[in-house]
Parts: sequence; structure tokens; C-alpha cells
Amino acid sequence: MLVKRALPMQHACPLLRGVVLAPTARIAEAWGVQPPEVSYARSGDVAIAYQVVGAGSPDIVFVRGITGDLLSTWEQPLLMRHIDGLAASGRVLMLDKRGTGLSDRVREVQSLETTMDDVRAVMDAVGSERAVLWSGGTSTGIAVLFAATYPERCAGLVLFDPTVKGTRAPDYPWAPTEDDWREQLARVRTNWGERSYLEGLAREWAPEVAENDDFRDWFVWHMRRSLSPGAALTSMRTVMELDVRDVLTAVRVPTVVLPHPATPGPGHYTAERIRGADVVELPALRGVYTWVDDDAHRATMDATRRFVSRLTDRAGSERVLATVLFTDIVGSTELAATLGDSAWRELLERHHAVVRRELARFQGRELDTAGDGFFAAFDGPARAVVAACAIRDALRSLEIAIRAGLHTGECEVADGKIAGIAVSIGARIASLAGPGEILVSSTVKDLVAGSELRFEDRGEHQLKGITEPWRLFAVMR
Repeated sequence: MLVKRALPMQHACPLLRGVVLAPTARIAEAWGVQPPEVSYARSGDVAIAYQVVGAGSPDIVFVRGITGDLLSTWEQPLLMRHIDGLAASGRVLMLDKRGTGLSDRVREVQSLETTMDDVRAVMDAVGSERAVLWSGGTSTGIAVLFAATYPERCAGLVLFDPTVKGTRAPDYPWAPTEDDWREQLARVRTNWGERSYLEGLAREWAPEVAENDDFRDWFVWHMRRSLSPGAALTSMRTVMELDVRDVLTAVRVPTVVLPHPATPGPGHYTAERIRGADVVELPALRGVYTWVDDDAHRATMDATRRFVSRLTDRAGSERVLATVLFTDIVGSTELAATLGDSAWRELLERHHAVVRRELARFQGRELDTAGDGFFAAFDGPARAVVAACAIRDALRSLEIAIRAGLHTGECEVADGKIAGIAVSIGARIASLAGPGEILVSSTVKDLVAGSELRFEDRGEHQLKGITEPWRLFAVMR
């Protein structure tokens, strides 16, 4: 553990006002703490900053909300005690998500999928095969998507005050309305980074300590270092579009949910939909951070320790979350008759080479090929959609028109193959697509929120053999 002494806020080290935050040497001098070294993992072309705290087993990945800055984290003793509490249960991995803190700034918007890739990249960099993900709030989507997609790498989930949908719905009445979001986004666009605005957020999010001058000063600089005004706006938009309700039933790792005591509804909603999830109620809490309140912090760390102590090594899950892609050539029978057998076989070979090249480029797995059709699977929905677009566009040079359908759902895994109702839904969606059209289910659309992909509503459809109707969307690209 790194924290040598926990000091009350009235003894907090004064931060520099109007200049950059204090260097690590000053932190060590003031607190008797040497912050861990910052390292970088490569997630595609993006450098992700991370730190490793403590040792032991299991690994615990601390996935924070939309903000985060590794260096200024160590200038706040109350936040340090949260990290120290996690380190009492295992080795803690902390990262600044792309676009935040010390990680690379990126032009594209963060999505659940890219941030999930960032978590995986950090785990790979430190040799972590499996880890508990400690998360919640606006980062809940990252944690549950990771757990459902990579159950063999997720030892468990700890979710504090989880948010699984960003905008209010009939079955999710706790989220802000669209009007609420419009007002909030306007305020962020105009005011993010200004001291008066960020001090107002401090009073809203941490009322227990926000009247302390040192805390407010730290909070303002921490927020500024975490997100630029543009990054804050895009991050808030990503939260607004968040919807992982359909993923919850695919999570099959041990999970404990800590609902916010003032608004427990979202926590109970989440726990009821994750198989076998436990719920631990916390003492009263006014703001959004457990680490600013002694009782809430103590209860949170106790729940974490009990949960981690019960974890045992388990065999890999036989069910995973996957995005399935089906493609076939439009009018293939007529085209084959026109070309003749020899020319048709040659065209098919060229078609297959193009499809396989694009699948490899976007990390797709070819699962089956029947005539002119392909069945493939991806561990990320955005990659699957982009791959489908790339396949369609590349085949135009061969004067081949395809149609494609995609769906994300829980699949059974056996001998490297996947099966289940999600596969059937994907195939049915593909059959409804027109020439050159790529259709996706509403689940795919919801999970790529935050990406630059755009869709056009195609309405509800009753898929053959599927009880409930599905709303489908066409990719506009």
C-alpha cells in the first residue's frame, strides 16, 4: 500500500493556484508517498497512460468515470485512500482513458468498444490474464461490455451506482430527459474549464467537502487536467447515448452492486438483470464519491474486500457476447447463370479473398462460408460495422453488390464455433437488407454510441422464428 498516513482535509497540502499542478517530488515530500511510475500501453495507435499500485492477487482494474488524471489523483488524500483501500485486496491497475489525463488526445469520440480495448491493452502490458473491474457510474457500460465479451479475462465486477442508460426511458426513469441533456450540454459547451462552473460541480458532486478551499482548488485543476472543453462535451454526449441494458443478461461473472443510497433504483435495476449479482447497501451519502465520506468509504472497501476474498478460479465461460455478421451476394443465382461456371468460380474466389482480407484487418473471425455467403464474429460491434462497410465498398470494384446484417448478443461457444438465438437474429436481419445495404439491430446501434457511425431507422420488423419484433437500422456510410 502506498498511503503512509491519511490526513483530514483541513491538513490537505495546498495546491498551486493558477499554474500547473505540483510535481511528484512535492507530493512525496508533503505526504510521505511516492506515486507509482506512469507507463504507457499501446491500444492500436493510441498511447494509454497507466499506473500499477501494490501487489498480490487478484488484479483490480479501477475504471473511473468520464474524468481522470493519474498525476493529480495523488494530490488528493481522500482519493488516495480509495486507491489504498483497493490495493489492500490486490494489485490495482489505473488508467487514463484515451482523450483524458496523460493518455493521447484523439480526434474521434470515445466509444465503449475503444475504451474496452484500452483496458485490455493495459492488462496485456502488465501481464494480467484476469482481473476484477471496479467501476460504476458513467463507466458501467465499459465494465459490463468487457465482462460479457471477455468472461475469461474478467474475474468479477464491482459496480458502484451503475448507469446503464444515459437518457430516460419508460423502464429506466432515473436518467436525465432529452431536455435535461440539452441544457447540460449547453452549460458544458459554454463553461467547462471555468473555475466558477467547476466549483459548482464540486458542490454538486462532493457537497461533504466542497466548502473546503483546498478541495475545491484540487477539484478544479483535476477536472481541467482530465478533459479539455471539447473532450468534456464529447464525453458527455457519449454518456447521453449510453444504453447497455441488453448486455446485462449476458454478464456471467461474479458481480456485486453497490447502489447509491440516495437513488438506489439504477443499482437494483442492474443487479436484477445480471445473473447471481449481489447487492450491498451503503450508508447515507450526499454526493457521488464514496471516498469523501468516512462511513461510505469504509463500507465500500469492506464490501470490496469481502467480494474479492470469495472469488475463486473458474473455468472459462461457455457463453460470450459477440457481434455476428452475415453477408451474401445480391442476385448471385442470376449472376452465376450470366457468367457461366468458370467465370463465376473465378469471381467467387476474388470475392472470398476480399472478404477475408477485410475480416483480418478488423479482427473478425470467419466461422462459416456457404456458396457466396459469409458468417463471421467480432468481439466489438463498431469494428464489425466498419468491417461490413469495408467489405461492401471493396467489392464494388468487382461490380459485386452484397447485403449484410449484424446483431450483438450472447452466444454459446463450442469447438471454436458460436451458436444461439443471437446468430439466428443476425441471419434474419441480413435477409432483409437490400442491395448494398447494411442493417443492424437496435442493440448494435446502442452499443456503438460515441463512435462516428450514423444510422437511419428502418422501423420494427418481425423476424422469422423470433418471438419479439426487432427495430432495425441501416448504416449511413
